[in-house]
Amino acid sequence: MRPFRIAAIRQVPVSVPPRPARPEGTQAHWYAPLSVCVDLAGAALPVTAAIVEVHEPHPLRLAAVAALVWPLIRVVGKRYTPSAWGDGGGLGAVLRDWLLLVGALATLRVLCGLESVPAEAFTALIPALVLTAACHKVIHRHLLAARRNGRLLRHVVVVGEGPTIDAVVGQLAQRTDHEYVIVGCCPVGEDEVLCGVPVHARLPRETPEPPEPPEQDATTVLGAADELCADLVFVAPGPHLSGERLRRLSWSMHDRGCPIVVLPGIVEVARRRVRLTSASGLTLLHISPPLRRGMPALLKAAVDRVGALLLIALLSPLLLLLALAVRLGSPGPALYRQIRAGQYNTRFPMWKFRTMVVDADRLKDELEAANENDGHMFKMRRDPRVTPVGRVLRRYSLDELPQLFNVLLGHMSLVGPRPPVPEEVVKYNPVEMRRLHVKPGLTGLWQVSGRSDLSWHETVSLDLRYVDNWSPAMDVNVMVRTVRAVLNGQGAY
Repeated sequence: MRPFRIAAIRQVPVSVPPRPARPEGTQAHWYAPLSVCVDLAGAALPVTAAIVEVHEPHPLRLAAVAALVWPLIRVVGKRYTPSAWGDGGGLGAVLRDWLLLVGALATLRVLCGLESVPAEAFTALIPALVLTAACHKVIHRHLLAARRNGRLLRHVVVVGEGPTIDAVVGQLAQRTDHEYVIVGCCPVGEDEVLCGVPVHARLPRETPEPPEPPEQDATTVLGAADELCADLVFVAPGPHLSGERLRRLSWSMHDRGCPIVVLPGIVEVARRRVRLTSASGLTLLHISPPLRRGMPALLKAAVDRVGALLLIALLSPLLLLLALAVRLGSPGPALYRQIRAGQYNTRFPMWKFRTMVVDADRLKDELEAANENDGHMFKMRRDPRVTPVGRVLRRYSLDELPQLFNVLLGHMSLVGPRPPVPEEVVKYNPVEMRRLHVKPGLTGLWQVSGRSDLSWHETVSLDLRYVDNWSPAMDVNVMVRTVRAVLNGQGAY
């Protein structure tokens, strides 16, 4: 019987059947061999063909060097490890590795006294980049699908105080793209564990004193891990589990071959923002501030303006056709102008194609009781104010296209949180106000993750993830996913 996951809490019954205490983890047997074969073939075959074409001496020898250097670079970068397969940002790593490959081969040619790199040989390296990136994507998607089906998971026992265990389990339960499934816990003290995870044993609040052995904590935790067939232990430090006690626990766990992971308690911080150092025996976790200034911010502003201008020029015939369709579809103007809250709550006029009847704002108060959103936004799946043409525009997000002019004028960005109306902003708490620390976007994580089908909590979480962890690569990822979300139409109403 497989471990199972449920929507609210992931857990495995206490009566889970026996399995090896140290399973193989998340890596399927064919991931590494397939990736290595693709890398070898992607580098060797095109390079061989190119070298033969330009009549260079020793074509097989040169192709063999290229074929071996490519997987060697990948091995040094740890690209064939289980953590690499689950990394959704692996495409950037593939590009960095490929640039290293180009530089390494060029350097080898110079050191060997050969002529400059022929253009054909450089072009022949491109298939290695494409094939490796495609292979990584295939493996990543297969792994995510396997995890959603309860396979290729690592069984975890959580150690910490009761409320902390609830928070950890709740955070992990929000997503299914990670490799961890909680099979039990060892709370510190007598606090109740409300998340539903089985409590195997409890640790005392105070550090064990003589005559109790100092390894008592480890004995309890190891007993839970062995009985529940867990291969990893999460430790959440707290007032009663920190400093010397945590150090002694790690000693005993590692001496007996059981790995542990210490949870620092921070959430929604991208890995690139975290850096570890040490000073006088202390482990220091540095968290870089979000990218808001400097060259990345200037690059984003330039891409926004240039991208909006190009899209307006490219889509101008479509914009005219949509404006005509709106005018003919119902009485009223083609464009709808509404005041929205922008960066730092700055008000600006936002334009969109009109999708509702002219007096829609007046009718909103009468429909407030039918609001299907659990937060500050107003959403109805069958809103009677929406016109027939408006339903088509909303399904494919065509009504948002006039906001390209807002992007061009600097009110908005191509990617960012959706701009709220001022009536919603006055209800925001300090956490929700952080959504306004960046420019609102034409598209964003909300649009590519379910749109109106998401709860208010999920919407805020996605927006804050973007605000705190923005990067140019994230914008590119969102824009690529936007095409699929628009064609799918899920959550658009």
